[in-house]
Amino acid sequence: MGGKVIKVSGPLVVAVGMSDANMADVVKVGEQRLTGEILSMSGDRAAIQVYEETSGIGPGAEVFTTGNPLSVELGPGLLGNIFDGIQRPLEEIRGIAGETISRGIELPALSRTKRWAFEPVVAVGTRVEGGDIIGTVQETSVFKHKIMVPPSLSGTITEIKQGEFTVEDVVAVLKTDSGESVDIKMLQRWPVRVGRPYKKKFVPDRPLQSGQRVIDTFFPLAKGGTAAVPGPFGSGKTVVQHALAKWSDVDIVVYIGCGERGNEKTDVLMEFPELKDPRTGEPLMKRTVLIANTSDMPVAAREASIYTGITIAEYFRDMGHDVAVIADSTSRWAEALREMSGRLEEMPGEEGYPAYLGSRLAQFYERAGCIECLGSDGRQGSLTAIGAVSPPGGDTSEPVSQATLRIVKVFWGLDAKLAYARHFPAINWLNSYSLYLVNLRDWYNSALGEQFLKNRTAAMNFLQQEAELQEIVKLVGQDSLSPQDRLTLETARMIREDFLQQNAFVDIDNFSTYDRQARMLDMILQYDKLAREALKEGADMKAVFGIEARTRIARAKSVPEDEYIEVYDRILADMAEQIANAKAGGEEL
Repeated sequence: MGGKVIKVSGPLVVAVGMSDANMADVVKVGEQRLTGEILSMSGDRAAIQVYEETSGIGPGAEVFTTGNPLSVELGPGLLGNIFDGIQRPLEEIRGIAGETISRGIELPALSRTKRWAFEPVVAVGTRVEGGDIIGTVQETSVFKHKIMVPPSLSGTITEIKQGEFTVEDVVAVLKTDSGESVDIKMLQRWPVRVGRPYKKKFVPDRPLQSGQRVIDTFFPLAKGGTAAVPGPFGSGKTVVQHALAKWSDVDIVVYIGCGERGNEKTDVLMEFPELKDPRTGEPLMKRTVLIANTSDMPVAAREASIYTGITIAEYFRDMGHDVAVIADSTSRWAEALREMSGRLEEMPGEEGYPAYLGSRLAQFYERAGCIECLGSDGRQGSLTAIGAVSPPGGDTSEPVSQATLRIVKVFWGLDAKLAYARHFPAINWLNSYSLYLVNLRDWYNSALGEQFLKNRTAAMNFLQQEAELQEIVKLVGQDSLSPQDRLTLETARMIREDFLQQNAFVDIDNFSTYDRQARMLDMILQYDKLAREALKEGADMKAVFGIEARTRIARAKSVPEDEYIEVYDRILADMAEQIANAKAGGEEL
């Protein structure tokens, strides 16, 4: 016997007669069996958020509980797929309902008919525990899916099969310590609001290489770390996140489009299948999961989409992979929280957001980290969480930005002035920061040499000195500065324009390896060092500034990948010669 609806307020439905239900249960509402989730219980009265349009639902409509919390299906078939906020497969729904999704459609997230070639890696009689790998499936041409024992099980394998199976077929039988036989399938279910277990967590000490120079060199993110990308409208948040999804050196990317505009999401869906993965040469979609919940889709599902995405990411992390979760944007998710909180008539906090906004954000970001996975093989995985924040008017003092900054360790502050000046990525180097530099120091020193971090510090000093000198220039003009200060401005300009500025739509410039970044920055600082010495010895400032090698430094980022080492070395040699000539009072080159 189910309950009865007594109130409908947008996505919020209140029902009575729900004494057999529990908090967080998934329920079915009305004749169309709309999916919802119980938010709160008071006696037999339940407040339910419905993940679909509720028009037509009125008092008296029946409500039935499924008895299970909101869960995702985990198994072969996730990669390359596009889901909505509650993991319904949008491609399959489109095949049934056409371009406009009808209400009440129920489809399993993973195909029940597709057969996968299962290869066992353990034999009968093997003792296994939760998280142990019992077999593999070649899910895409670039990814081998590992079938794991569910976390709560342990015992001895009494039967294991090989061949082609659907996700619901039994591939192994496990005899537990209590003597019970349990069937193991390739399909697992996991409640989205509960983090998947692991053995222990480590301090992140490896950088996530994004190929973006301003990120990798100045404000690095560690694998297993957390980052926020706040910025006003039009400052390039989405393009930065697309670049991270395309180029980051992770095994799996889970991209959550949470409440952003539908045409932006269309760009992602159209572009990703055509993009070539730089690591494998195959389409990028073969290691990507997309979750699309645009601004015109039901607001309650937007709130769930964040948890759906990070639970899928944890599943791949548990296989021992490096995974990146990219949420665009957590502000839209927080707006969904605010709307549901208002309809529940809860006491509002700052700017109308619920008082629990900070704790909910923390629950999301704290599921990131470097971990030792469950299982006896000691494998390790990482989950990196990157969230865009869209503060109204670019005001980062608003609650979502401030709550996020208290949690994350990397802040890439996007600046509208830089965006309007066509400087991309528009990350402001004066107010952004990374707290992972101390953890990553050993990696940088061993991989790139100790000079790399020294150059990074020197470059940051030049940019800060430039900001101070610009205040003087506004008052008295640039001609009143000393040659040394003029050189500081020139060096800072080279760092900004020749190093930090990067074009995401030019093939050669959209990705830079660490070695290339180190050489580019070193070349600019070598120019400053040689020029500063020449000016001290009385060289003509215009001759030093006008050497031909400076123009070649500016063009160096367009040098093809297989030629850059030779070209950079040649520029360094020519630069030293030309500055020496200028110092000797020779002909201006």
